[in-house]
Amino acid sequence: MADIELPSQDSPDLHLVVATPEELVAQHHSNSTEWRGALSLEAYLRREEHLLKQDLTKDGGLTPWMLVFQPQGPNERKVLCGCESLKKKALLARDGRVDDVVAHGVASVFCPPEHRGRGYAGRMMSELGKKLRSWQVEDGKSSAFSVLYSDIGKEFYAARGWQVFPSAHVSLSAVSSGGTDLKSVRTLQSHDLPDLCAVDEKVLRSRLGALENRTKSAVALLPDNTTLTWHHAREDFIATALNDGTYPAFMQSGRGALVDIEGGSGRVWCYWIRVWTNPREKALDTLHILRLVVEDDGYDDIAPASEERTKEMAESPVVKAIAAVLSKAREAAYLSGMDEVQIWNPTSATLAAAQRLERSSTIVHRESESITSLQWYGEGSWKDVEWVCNEKYGWC
Repeated sequence: MADIELPSQDSPDLHLVVATPEELVAQHHSNSTEWRGALSLEAYLRREEHLLKQDLTKDGGLTPWMLVFQPQGPNERKVLCGCESLKKKALLARDGRVDDVVAHGVASVFCPPEHRGRGYAGRMMSELGKKLRSWQVEDGKSSAFSVLYSDIGKEFYAARGWQVFPSAHVSLSAVSSGGTDLKSVRTLQSHDLPDLCAVDEKVLRSRLGALENRTKSAVALLPDNTTLTWHHAREDFIATALNDGTYPAFMQSGRGALVDIEGGSGRVWCYWIRVWTNPREKALDTLHILRLVVEDDGYDDIAPASEERTKEMAESPVVKAIAAVLSKAREAAYLSGMDEVQIWNPTSATLAAAQRLERSSTIVHRESESITSLQWYGEGSWKDVEWVCNEKYGWC
């Protein structure tokens, strides 16, 4: 479309559409400066192509959206801004019943500088929120919710339906020695994850089903192997690209760690991923704990950490086991050249474990980056919803 005067944000000639493959590639070129991180443009474009082939995103798992100006019919349109949505499996618990539901993750929201300040991104997100309610679900049904992770603060997306949920984390420094006895800790590799994910899902369903006589519904994105594989495919690609095309030796430090709880009551394990930042941003390279699992019939704590509960649990076998796998994560972070280990929305047991390793560890409440946000499509208000397992694995 030739140069034209851009319309107002409420123009009837603006439409939310699914991008063509050619438009998606053009969008990746456009948003590369903002989203490629430590990668070159060429590597970033290859990464996005690679990720589209993963089980989570292929065959319609990822939908590229565009807000377009289309005044003269479908054959001529101008792209104003874009984003993506990923179809995700999720669980909804209410009154002791656990249902499998469809949810969506929203990612890569981008408006070119020349189109900013006109309200186009706001228009796109308002329409997308409505569209995702019925997107990729059976006739007559609706999605349960959609999520996104805002890097522009709390107000913009909340005004368009994605309400702010707890966005806290605790950090540990990367160290060459984890600070605890690691002889009993086993490093996890990719082949270990499918079976562990199946156990995790069984435990999660059981705990959600036990949430009876509560005024709130509980929702959780499913921490399945398909989701983890997407994260690890992304990590592997970046690690190799930053190492001149060779898979780095430090990646042999594994995908996570597992340990038996003292006394034989169960196991604790975690999965992790390394995130390299853009060197120009002076941010920390971080090993993120994607998911932390406690397999113990006597442990059912899913609430955010509290000072009182953290003190009560300080010497429990579960806390000691969590500390052991986090120690392994700190070592993996050090070997990988990461600056820190970060755990999102820790429970009291996780915070107590972190404080066993670093006494000064405290909860950080994020105010501008990775603000976890949820738009609720079910009955009642979003205020009646509890987002369980709001951990890094849900990020997209």
